Amino acid sequence: MSRRRPVPLPRRSALALGAAAPALATLAACNPNRSAGRDAEAPLRFSWWGNPERAATTQEVIDLFEQRHPGITISPEPGDIAGYFDRLATTAAAGDEPDVITMGGAYPAEYAARDVLLDLSSVSDTLDLSTMDEAARRNGQVGGTPFGVTTGINALAMVMDPAVIEAAGLEAPDDTAWTWDEFVALCQAITEATEDGTFGTGTTLSHDSLDLWARQHGEILYTEDGALGLTVPTVQSFLEFSKSLVDTGAGPAADVLVELTDVGPEQTLIGRGRAAFMLTWSSSLTALATASGADLQLVRIPGESARPGVWLQSSQLYTISARTASPENAAAFVDFLVNDPDAGRLILTDRGVPAVAAVREAILPELSETAQREVAYIDDLSTLDLQPTWVGPAGSTAIEEITPRYQSEVLFGRMTPADAAQGWFDEATAAVSG
Repeated sequence: MSRRRPVPLPRRSALALGAAAPALATLAACNPNRSAGRDAEAPLRFSWWGNPERAATTQEVIDLFEQRHPGITISPEPGDIAGYFDRLATTAAAGDEPDVITMGGAYPAEYAARDVLLDLSSVSDTLDLSTMDEAARRNGQVGGTPFGVTTGINALAMVMDPAVIEAAGLEAPDDTAWTWDEFVALCQAITEATEDGTFGTGTTLSHDSLDLWARQHGEILYTEDGALGLTVPTVQSFLEFSKSLVDTGAGPAADVLVELTDVGPEQTLIGRGRAAFMLTWSSSLTALATASGADLQLVRIPGESARPGVWLQSSQLYTISARTASPENAAAFVDFLVNDPDAGRLILTDRGVPAVAAVREAILPELSETAQREVAYIDDLSTLDLQPTWVGPAGSTAIEEITPRYQSEVLFGRMTPADAAQGWFDEATAAVSG
């Protein structure tokens, strides 16, 4: 029987929730290589965040690993995202962080800079990353050194509800060639042809979309060395386009967009059957389809035919403590999590679409039709020559809050796109400069 666990709507910043920066700063004052009396015979501690269902599934995976590796014991440390990174910062400052740590956002770069994380090339005989899609493998590198292993991958996509387009008497776009101007025109026509409260697009662009926009314009949000890779004019055009979706009626008004920030799938406009499109992460499809009861599709994002801007994004990253007493055992566990088809059949797409093609193939029969569409979308992208991405630099988590703040000022008409773009650039530059 097909099964697929519903997941909350992901956004890149969700990977890095938790204001751990103050506690992280204390790491600089401690000895990062202090072992805290670690015992090579002790169980390996494994931390992650998530709901009880994820915890139950993870325990199944742990049980299977321990059956296959009778000499290794795993001690699970599940947690809630709200306090996860604060707790991690506290334990790391004491030299007592878990052996295998799930991370996201800029945290791998921040902890690697403090010598808390193991250089995974040192355990390459046990942890095989050659099976992983190249783009996903690069996602775990900091300055070219592998510190993280992709748990699974997402990619930005356009979720489409064909029924809303049909109700407007219009046709679905040719997503292999459509442009942003055509997207606005279609969304505006859908809004005008449907009842009040229904829109062409249920969202404007987001912080995640800023990187996409930059890539489509020949730039990038962050360079490999951790600097900003986009210019003020590109940020300005991003803000101008966002405002055009509101001003033309292609999407809802600014006050409605604020109400829709970070809501669950069932509260989104597309989840309520009130929008034809939603730009979000591909792994949102099943949750949105479940909420709406509609036959939602994943289509390519406008503008991709001219210059691809989409990339493969790690949902989360597995990292290993540099202070673990059993680096080879920890590496064997991480290798099992990402490379073993039987582990994959338990995890499915709960931590993103597997970044290993053989595991993707193994889980397909277990997935619902919509989840299979998520996998197919990632499979399609993995064959393309996409631009690389890296772990965000220290300070990038702050930029995830800077972007919506300036965007809101523009959408409500309190700042011009030009002034907001300059303000964004100044603050963002300061954030990544430390």
